[in-house]
Amino acid sequence: MNYLFYARLIGFTAGTLVYLFLIAIILGHRRPRRFERVLFFLVLALFLLFAGSLLEINASIQYGTIPKNIRMLANLLGDSGLLFLWPLIFITHIEYMRTVGHLHMSRDVRTFMWVAYSAVPVQFALVVVTAYRDSLDFGATLHNFTDFNPQGELAMTSLLAGAMQWMATSRETDRIIKRLGRSLVAVSGLLFVVLMARIEFDTASAFQSDALATATVVLGVLPGALLAYYALKHNFLEFGAQRNLVYALSATFLALLYLALVRRVGVWLEPVLPPEATASILLFVLIFLFEPIERIIGPALHRTLRERVDRVQRLTIELQDQARHGSVANLVSAAERRIREEFGLAALRITIPPDPHLKPLQASGGLGHAVRVPLLKDGKEIGALEAASTGAYLTGETTASLEFLAEQLPAMVDLCRLIEDKLRLERELAERERLALLGQMAASVSHNLRNPLSSMKTVLQVQLENPDLPLDLRRDCALVVAEIDRMSVKLTQLLHFAKPSVNGQRVAAVALAKQTVILFRHDAERRNVRLEFDQPAEEISVVASEDALSEVLSNLIVNAIEAQPGGGRVRVGLARHGDHLEIRVEDDGPGISQEMRTKIFQPFFTTKASGTGLGLSIVARRVAELGGTLACESPLRQGKGARFRLTLPIASGERA
Repeated sequence: MNYLFYARLIGFTAGTLVYLFLIAIILGHRRPRRFERVLFFLVLALFLLFAGSLLEINASIQYGTIPKNIRMLANLLGDSGLLFLWPLIFITHIEYMRTVGHLHMSRDVRTFMWVAYSAVPVQFALVVVTAYRDSLDFGATLHNFTDFNPQGELAMTSLLAGAMQWMATSRETDRIIKRLGRSLVAVSGLLFVVLMARIEFDTASAFQSDALATATVVLGVLPGALLAYYALKHNFLEFGAQRNLVYALSATFLALLYLALVRRVGVWLEPVLPPEATASILLFVLIFLFEPIERIIGPALHRTLRERVDRVQRLTIELQDQARHGSVANLVSAAERRIREEFGLAALRITIPPDPHLKPLQASGGLGHAVRVPLLKDGKEIGALEAASTGAYLTGETTASLEFLAEQLPAMVDLCRLIEDKLRLERELAERERLALLGQMAASVSHNLRNPLSSMKTVLQVQLENPDLPLDLRRDCALVVAEIDRMSVKLTQLLHFAKPSVNGQRVAAVALAKQTVILFRHDAERRNVRLEFDQPAEEISVVASEDALSEVLSNLIVNAIEAQPGGGRVRVGLARHGDHLEIRVEDDGPGISQEMRTKIFQPFFTTKASGTGLGLSIVARRVAELGGTLACESPLRQGKGARFRLTLPIASGERA
């Protein structure tokens, strides 16, 4: 039975260390979610359960007969962990299923949650009364009320844990998490069987009782060991991403275990050697263990480093493939999402170009650690990569990986922009080829139709000069002549669209604009539209073509007038801005929607019943040929109105 006693001692020590390790991991993680907070208290309850038992068994070794105060403290710790266990198991599993989206909070679930939360203060009162009942004089009723069977309580708790774990596992799709859940269900089932056997065979032999007690302790350690293994090996709950915290805790626990071993060996060898001499020898022997430990740990660290480098390289290749799609915005979005997932970060932000007014990135809730890595190109900062952890400081390997990615991102952005420019140029080239083909076709059609139309018009005009022509026939001939004139106008527009302008002349823009306004003023008055002209104080000359500039102004003014069939105002203005001339044509019409503004400059797009859709496309083409820019703004006032703003370079030598 002696070896079973020491097996339980090792089991209680291992359980205390495992659950203390998990407590440190959760505290270091500090993720601001309710599930992690509840999980912390569940692990704390298990730690108290093992710590109380470890204190009691060590006191029995040290004193033989356990002192009353130590027994009371051990009972307080163990009972606290045991009594808080079942509500915390229920709440933790419910919160986990809510977090991963496997459970919606119905009224029944909320009721059970409130019952579990309400059980915590009741259980706390039970713990306090149970611990101090021997020093209280409340009679046998209180003594019987606070008596409970630890094996029965723990058996029901393990049964509840198995049921909740089965419920959570049955809805999982991830293979790793499903395997963890099934392992926990198996451990809970075995623990329930062992505890029921202890209750059933309470009169068994001492060896059988010790064997069942030892099995209970070992099975109680397994859930914590499984959780720690999956957290470190498979990054369950993203705890394994905190490598520096894991390494520090592992080294600390190994040091504590070795110091405990030194103390224990010193007690055993006290009849032979003084404890100080034993401690000195064992600490000196530790020096000779460095090389074997390095041989054991070195390959593992090398393998871990190689895995991390491979992951970073795969991530780099994935982002390079994303860059080849030719969209910087999509590249930045994909990089933020994938880097955050790869390193288990709370938040990540990539800013290109850097924004000095942007506040530094911080983890949610003000927790965690944030770093900022500049994105450099030719020694100049073109952006920044900011990362924030959920809890502990970012590890050295994580920071190094982020710095490596920050070195690669500028090249990816350049590649993305080059491909984006290439695609844009290809689209522009295709559009120009399409327009050139369209222009050739328009010129051919116009040339082939204008002569027959002219002949038809001449014949009809001769017929209209005949005084003996019947009235109804005269009316039909006049109608056909009007339609021929309308067709001639459209063919002229096609020819203008197909024919490029000839620039290079010095044009007095103010005089030309004033003349164009005067030409259309009568037509505007006939439509009840007031045509205004804001004339600058002096003449402004541009290098252009009079025909091209007149065509641009004419199309814009005609469109503005026709946009107000019920009457209104059209305002034409010119102004000098540096080395550019700005021409504005405004109207008080219904305005142009955002969707329409993206299409109005396309050839043959029109919203008019009798329009050709070439007016604004001719304007856009002529402005581009003149080396200027064209923009449309709408609405202007009260959801109405539109303004066409075009800029042209002023002729060199023009006095400012």
